[in-house]
Amino acid sequence: MAKQYDVIIIGSGPAGYTAAIYASRANLSVLMFQGYQVGGQLMLTSDVENYPGFEEGILGPPMMEKFESQARRFGTEMIPEDVTAIDFSRRPFRLTTDSGEYLARTIIIATGANAKWLGLPSEQRLQGRGVSACATCDGFFFKGKDVAVIGGGDTAMEEANFLSRYAHHVTVIHRRDTLRASKIMQDRAFKNPKISFIWDTDVVEVLGDYALTGLRLRNVKTDEESVLPVQGFFVAIGHEPNTSLFKGAIDMDQKGYIVPVEYTMTNIPGVFAAGDVTDHRYRQAVTAAGDGCRAAIDLERWLESQGEDVGVENWN
Repeated sequence: MAKQYDVIIIGSGPAGYTAAIYASRANLSVLMFQGYQVGGQLMLTSDVENYPGFEEGILGPPMMEKFESQARRFGTEMIPEDVTAIDFSRRPFRLTTDSGEYLARTIIIATGANAKWLGLPSEQRLQGRGVSACATCDGFFFKGKDVAVIGGGDTAMEEANFLSRYAHHVTVIHRRDTLRASKIMQDRAFKNPKISFIWDTDVVEVLGDYALTGLRLRNVKTDEESVLPVQGFFVAIGHEPNTSLFKGAIDMDQKGYIVPVEYTMTNIPGVFAAGDVTDHRYRQAVTAAGDGCRAAIDLERWLESQGEDVGVENWN
């Protein structure tokens, strides 16, 4: 017979772990499915210097180990598996993984979002060594250096303008001859003296043995190749929320981000969402953690409103 929990959390990034800490401290029985890639996007991040409490900065993986240890301290059970099927048609909700079926009075979806990458082997090899998908996270490390941004939408223009605060120069690479970004974002980038553009061009290889040294470019119209020396490369071609499992069950926007209908609760009463799975704007560890806190508190209050027993949170 499937074991039932007060709450099952799907996902193990800052949102999921924070929700687990709050829910466990409320004396709820909590199970977290961490996924086979435990820790989320921060496991691919090198230095984290903008999360409060780490004045000297911290590497992404040790940071997530601390999150996990804190959640375990309060009694959260964790299974490093992906959820493969869900049934939200009735309560208790039913989840299926490789190890079996599990029941939950409530659910928190914290599966996050992944940056879209170019898919180059060299790009993957140098992630965290000059290659990034988050200017807000990593721009500080490129003071006085030459960097490149690939993309043509609002995200790419935002990244380029942000990076210009730190970098010596920012080159935007776009495979077309016009941008997809909004007019206001284009104007800001075009007027920025520290930003230049390379049009009709793809990145075909990221260069460097142990750190990024440059990019091999190919003009899509002439096939001519060239090398652009840079010390930083920011991929800004969008993010994809990890929500395919919930399509048809949870209300989402056109890009697949979950749209809560009441605070953090989704269109299905008792199912909540937190972190990057709902956030296409900020995508920061600290905002995701805040969302996890909100989801756990919303969940407790919702259970109380249903006349169901919940534990008492220690707010101190």
